[in-house]
Amino acid sequence: MAKAVRYHKQGGPEVLQLDEIQVGDPGAGQVRIRHTAMGVNFVDTYQRSGLYPMQLPQVAGNEGAGVVEAVGSGVTELKAGDRVAYTSLPGSYCETRIVPADRMVKLPQGISEEQAASMMLKGLTVHYLIHTTYPVKKGETVLWHAAAGGVGLIACQWLKALGVSTIGTAGSDDKAALAKAHGAEHVVNYSRENFVERVKAITGGKGVPVVYDSVGKTTWEGTLDCLRPRGMIVSFGNASGAVPPVNLGILASKGSLYVTRPTLATHIASRADLVERSNSLFEVVKSGKVKIETTARYKLADAQQAHRDLESRKTTGSVILVP
Repeated sequence: MAKAVRYHKQGGPEVLQLDEIQVGDPGAGQVRIRHTAMGVNFVDTYQRSGLYPMQLPQVAGNEGAGVVEAVGSGVTELKAGDRVAYTSLPGSYCETRIVPADRMVKLPQGISEEQAASMMLKGLTVHYLIHTTYPVKKGETVLWHAAAGGVGLIACQWLKALGVSTIGTAGSDDKAALAKAHGAEHVVNYSRENFVERVKAITGGKGVPVVYDSVGKTTWEGTLDCLRPRGMIVSFGNASGAVPPVNLGILASKGSLYVTRPTLATHIASRADLVERSNSLFEVVKSGKVKIETTARYKLADAQQAHRDLESRKTTGSVILVP
């Protein structure tokens, strides 16, 4: 038996409960891993709340890192004792679990398991956003909402390493300072500053070519006015609630704008994409250009509190659970 945090109905953090679950032996193409760290992300709260409906009961969480305990038949790339990590596999808030071997990536020397659990979802998200969804170019200036969050802090560092200037928004002076310390060239405290006016001032009235927005509802309208003609909104999260229905005509009137709503799962659906993006992430972290900081650790049994703190914007950077 293993401990796992499950929800038997969808709702607030209080629906998370610590259960005992049976974990058997891995089947063909599977491995059993023992978690040493599990990432906590906003998508976990969306699934728990019902914004993203899940089959119930459901073990919470979507990413983790740990050690392979056993491998099933046909698994040749992994063996017992290997350190591995994964993301976008619901069911990670547990001590041990069975997972598909082809969704695991080996951790190289120089990358700790806590780092991996802190960065797989967030770091791979940054990778596809800045390399695929809108491939940034050296010398550009971009706007990144929630720049002091887990994804935002990785993005600010990675963009700086690529020679891209970031305007980062945050909800407090402390968070704005944190984004600045991690590479944002300009920071805006949107709790007391108008981020549209600041963006226009910084860009000489031109606006930015792309806005990366994981906040959603509260930033949507202002974001439209931050873009230059033919600019792109990359909406990849709903921290303040889902973006309301959109009249597409507004995109024409604001300058032939583009909007996309990508997901990480699509961008790592193939084994080749998963490995390529993971290796790129590992390399930039090992180089020191992007530093991964675990800013809050909670015991597995305290998952309710971790969700409360995340949703109330009390956390910055990466949050993990440990067994």
